[in-house]
Amino acid sequence: MAEIELRQVEKKFGEAWAVRPMDLTIQSGEFVALLGPSGCGKTTTLRMISGLEAVTGGRIYIDGKDVTWLTASQRDIAFVFQFFALYPQMTVRQNIAFPLESQRMKRAEMDQRIDEVVKMLEIGHLLKRKPAALSGGDKQRVALARSLVRKPACFLMDEPLGALDAEFREAMRAEIKRLHLAQHATSVYVTHDQVEAMAMGDRIVVMSNAAVQQVGTPSQVYHSPVNLFVANFIGSPGMNLVAGKYADGVVRLDGGSAYRVPDDWKAALSSALRSDEVIIGFRPEAAQVGESGALSGVVYTSDLHGAYTMLHASLEGEAGRNVEDKIVHIRAPREVAHTMGARIRFDLVPDMVRFFDPKTEAALTREARS
Repeated sequence: MAEIELRQVEKKFGEAWAVRPMDLTIQSGEFVALLGPSGCGKTTTLRMISGLEAVTGGRIYIDGKDVTWLTASQRDIAFVFQFFALYPQMTVRQNIAFPLESQRMKRAEMDQRIDEVVKMLEIGHLLKRKPAALSGGDKQRVALARSLVRKPACFLMDEPLGALDAEFREAMRAEIKRLHLAQHATSVYVTHDQVEAMAMGDRIVVMSNAAVQQVGTPSQVYHSPVNLFVANFIGSPGMNLVAGKYADGVVRLDGGSAYRVPDDWKAALSSALRSDEVIIGFRPEAAQVGESGALSGVVYTSDLHGAYTMLHASLEGEAGRNVEDKIVHIRAPREVAHTMGARIRFDLVPDMVRFFDPKTEAALTREARS
């Protein structure tokens, strides 16, 4: 196990930022997911940790040792690339065995480790084949096996499941996390798939525009996003974000309907907002459909997801006017059925409502002060 520490690490290509200065400590034995859209800097960050990419500034420490200018081979890491990187002249078994042979491992222990990962990844029938004879998914399984067979201090993965089919990808998430726990390796996992990040990470580093937006547990980034980007990016669908104007404990939403702010939020909104403009955020499960609901909308469409129904509705104002460009998503019981155009009423669970300043895009907190 090893702690990874990034101190003001940055990367520029010419004048363009790939990674803006960032501080991040990954605890020994922790599984951290770097999550964000394409081009946000997550893979570049991983490559700097591994030594495959030189930093423009800052320092990188692994287990207290400054490794900033050490080569990848001088760091006790294993790397799973997004694109296979197998040796074409070697069989599958030879590819898997290569890192162990480089360590001059005894044959008995080598065979035992190879057998373990081969069984886990279900690739026993591929051992005598060469990479050219494998499908894309099988190549990625072999690449995973070659890294999993080691027991490194740090295990770095760059979207390793991208080429696998959905069913096997879900099974592999659990297997990678199980192996992480068994080996006690510090793991850093790059993905643009929030389901993977939420399912696997002890903590998630959300990135956008070459910068870290939020670092927290899956629960923290989902329930308490620090800004509008995280609120919208995390969740499928993302958090509902509705603009309005705040005054005297009430937010009047676009369209004319009103939301009464919970008492424990009133002081924070009054002190933190620089104008009367505010954005209310709530997850689909925070909305509860009921005949006496304070808010109303018109169903645009609905989707049955097996365990629940997802309603997509345009907000409706006090005069019955629809806010056509603002669709909110409401998670309702599976037996709920509403046809297109049906009017519904709903309330919001107070503890699940969040508020954002539209000018700074930052989340407000109950402890906010002017």
